[in-house]
Amino acid sequence: MSKDVVVFIEQREGSIKKTSFEALSLARELATELGGQPTAVLIGAQVEGLCSQVSAYGATKIYTVEAPALAQYSGDGYAAALMSCVARSEPRVVLLAHTAMGKDLAPRVAALAKTGLVSDATSVRVADGTIECSKPVYAGKAYRTLRAKKAPLFISLRPNTHAKSEAAASAERIQVDAPEAGFLSIVDEILPLSSERVPLQEAAVIVSGGRGLKDADGFKLVEDLAAAFGPGGAAVGASRAVVDAGWRPHSEQVGQTGKVVSPTLYIALGISGAIQHLAGMSTAKFIVAVNKDKEAPIFKIANYGIVGDLFAVVPKMIEAIKAVKGK
Repeated sequence: MSKDVVVFIEQREGSIKKTSFEALSLARELATELGGQPTAVLIGAQVEGLCSQVSAYGATKIYTVEAPALAQYSGDGYAAALMSCVARSEPRVVLLAHTAMGKDLAPRVAALAKTGLVSDATSVRVADGTIECSKPVYAGKAYRTLRAKKAPLFISLRPNTHAKSEAAASAERIQVDAPEAGFLSIVDEILPLSSERVPLQEAAVIVSGGRGLKDADGFKLVEDLAAAFGPGGAAVGASRAVVDAGWRPHSEQVGQTGKVVSPTLYIALGISGAIQHLAGMSTAKFIVAVNKDKEAPIFKIANYGIVGDLFAVVPKMIEAIKAVKGK
């Protein structure tokens, strides 16, 4: 068993997800403490050209698995490919981003490796030579600390909980043959939602709206506030009540049954703060809440709270942000 830390690099159509660079930055720190190497795994149809981007974030060893059948993500195919790399590396830790792909892939490979998995970890460290993780439990009301008893330990890392940092390295490249069997299905095409905004789970700023907006038309305030941060500057989120009412698509839902986010800034407009919603955004670094009910639960976790009519408050926020941005 080596002391290496392996990171699955998530890429879609030749573009590496920011969350994978965050995981690789963490892997570099862990590998330094363990005395191993930060190791990356790239899987796809044509991924060799992405190696330079990966080595720029400190990977000293890169496994590549290429095959036409791996052009689009397939759970069983990618699991078999990643397991081949894990078996060759025999690492202490395997890191994946806690994205839609990572949440599907991590348990598959952990099961193949017959080892443990910590999902949605918000911090990972080395304590007395052992890997130690923290993750929220009970809908974010508490945190549980877990320590690895068996290697490799699989960990899916919550996006935006570890800063990405470049550290150029000279990387050894190792080509691994794609699995010939194990493809129960092959994905021919993925039709992405067209959006100019940064993906919700990767956004540094999220503006979310709740029932306090009164109706679907009220969400224009949320859209306008998000737009004030500039192109790609802020994502739009929504509470479950809003999604259930049909005002916004499920892809924007933040909460226990939606997306779990950890932005630098989370702005909650007209959201009371039900426990299911708090479970999805309580790890944001700064929370700003606007609500006319001074007893709203959201104020208990907000760094800044504004008690007032959001239809009067938000336009002033938009003006202030535009003034700072120089618009």
